[in-house]
Amino acid sequence: MTLSDVSVKLDDRARLMSAALAATRFPDVAQDRRPHGTHAHARATRKFVSAFKSHDAITALQTLLDQRAPMEALFTLALVMRMPDFSVERPPRWMPARWNEMLRDFYERADLTHWWEETSEEWTKAVEDSTRMFTGIQFKPFLSQFIGDIQERFFFMPNICYPGDQELGVRLGNDLVAIIPPRLAWGDSPPWPYDEDPAYIYRTALAQYGRSLLMNYLRIHSNKIAEIAQTPLPVGDQFQSMYPTWQEQFTNLFVAGAAAIYLEDHMSKAEADAYVLMERKVRGITILPGMISVLRRYLNEKAAGRYESLIDFLPMFPRQLKVANRIVAL
Repeated sequence: MTLSDVSVKLDDRARLMSAALAATRFPDVAQDRRPHGTHAHARATRKFVSAFKSHDAITALQTLLDQRAPMEALFTLALVMRMPDFSVERPPRWMPARWNEMLRDFYERADLTHWWEETSEEWTKAVEDSTRMFTGIQFKPFLSQFIGDIQERFFFMPNICYPGDQELGVRLGNDLVAIIPPRLAWGDSPPWPYDEDPAYIYRTALAQYGRSLLMNYLRIHSNKIAEIAQTPLPVGDQFQSMYPTWQEQFTNLFVAGAAAIYLEDHMSKAEADAYVLMERKVRGITILPGMISVLRRYLNEKAAGRYESLIDFLPMFPRQLKVANRIVAL
């Protein structure tokens, strides 16, 4: 049996940040932004830590949330803390003074270790379901067609606490970590178990790994990209307002297009079509079918030996995307 290149694991530092979020106003803000059913463990954790809303670690976190600190940055900080003393070798400038010590105090006073032991069955199920879904799954051969050899390691962390409505991607040196909640269901229904929608697991994880790898790839080739970016991408006003720069636009189009191609090639066309429809309706990526067409053309021409990697193809990309978008719109 082919081994997966994705390792599933839990990390108490990530669970700590999730529990801290549960004590802030974040759960209510998330519901106001997008009403959804939450996992039973998330609701139970919120009740469990409710007595710590005034704890220094929580008030500092709330201030960061009010300042719109990126969720990825918060979880990255958590994952670079060294256990058991919670030390941080190079604290980021935005980190509140001694916040790591405050988080350690919250962790100990709330006795989170005991709480996770009490609720271990739910976490164990999440890990086992996810592990079963990734059995034999290989993402690197697919992604390497675009960006070349991949040395990074892929990790998947199921998150049944908070945030329950956001997928997160974290880079820790050579490790890429996808922190993924279970798929949301309709209305107030509880989220789906991890093993009931493989397409969701694959596309969300692939998106996080692909995003991090591509961003690094674009940085490596920044001189060429600066020249290529002089030609605007044919995106709509809504998409452009969400992603102002050429690099942001291309990265988000690439991630969505690559996920659709992977689903079609490794699952079914029906799964890919459902995903494309969702991305067009929910995220407004109306240009996605054209993006898929252009990426398919690149893969075919690369297989024929015309290109070595994506950077060789990118000078023609904006024009080809414009043409492809016009064709698929007919």
